[in-house]
Amino acid sequence: MPITGHGWELHVVRLGLQKQGRITRTYATYQAHHDGVAIANLFGHICECTGPGDNLHRNGKRIEAGRYPLSTHSGRKYRSAGFSMDMQTPAVQPMPGLLLMETRERSAILIHPGHPPKLYLSSIGCLNPTHPLGRNDSMEFFESRARVIALIDSLRAHSPDSFRDGRPRQIPGAFVVIDGEPMTPFPDAPPPGPPLVA
Repeated sequence: MPITGHGWELHVVRLGLQKQGRITRTYATYQAHHDGVAIANLFGHICECTGPGDNLHRNGKRIEAGRYPLSTHSGRKYRSAGFSMDMQTPAVQPMPGLLLMETRERSAILIHPGHPPKLYLSSIGCLNPTHPLGRNDSMEFFESRARVIALIDSLRAHSPDSFRDGRPRQIPGAFVVIDGEPMTPFPDAPPPGPPLVA
């Protein structure tokens, strides 16, 4: 499902599955756009639960590929404003987050940081932004947190009124667009070859 080129859109393209021991996650890329133009520095990777996507049952899998309106969020654990500014202790609550809407039977599907104690995957349907990861790599909390805050800051610039008092509000013209339902392993990048000999 391609982006429409209108408003603020976060395009998530699922690449495949990564597995570490008994834990499997979906690995994807993301890029934010405004009116179809990629927003500089708002790109990276996403970790989600395994598939196939399912919005009809609360089964801990990823949500279905599709287009989802975005809302601010104000919960005990995650929120879009007034989150913890502690930069010393990982995962102090509330952490930054955004809410996906129109997920049918699935509830509290958020974009939020990967956090301890489950840094390989911190999700029961949610989206964890991250830097590039190999299949055995875990996320880094403060790095993932910075990515979520960058998305929040971009959305606040897009729609300041949505963030004016910390109450949950749908963000006009803001969507997450998720592409793909891969169920095959995503290969790690090949290791670098031997050094060249002059």
